[in-house]
Amino acid sequence: MRYELALTMKKRLALSFVLCLGLTLMFSVVPVLTVAADGLPIVGDWAGTLDPGAQPKKRVVVHISAAQDGTLSGTIDYPDQDTSGIQITAITYREPTLHFESSSGLASYDGTMNKDHSTIAGAWKQGGTSLSLILKRA
Repeated sequence: MRYELALTMKKRLALSFVLCLGLTLMFSVVPVLTVAADGLPIVGDWAGTLDPGAQPKKRVVVHISAAQDGTLSGTIDYPDQDTSGIQITAITYREPTLHFESSSGLASYDGTMNKDHSTIAGAWKQGGTSLSLILKRA
């Protein structure tokens, strides 16, 4: 009987240890995943101005966010035209290169982020026209 009681106690201790270890690991990994998604240098608001020459300049604001799994999404605003929330339908960021597309506006952008993550210099393409666009953190 003492042997069975001792064995039961050992099993309980082992189970408690495994449970505590599992909970500790689980709670220590979750914040790392959150920081990894939020810590992407591309996440945030970016603003720039398109200058099509003879036409009026057009301000562009790009909002980029990341899900906990690192998946990127975003929207585009045109403040001078009172237009906001245009969905970015495809977006990729592989440091330092950003690419996104918006099918509703038939627009795309390819740019390169500088080393201090403060600006992205690239080309905005829309309706067969390509314009230089520098996006800065807003």
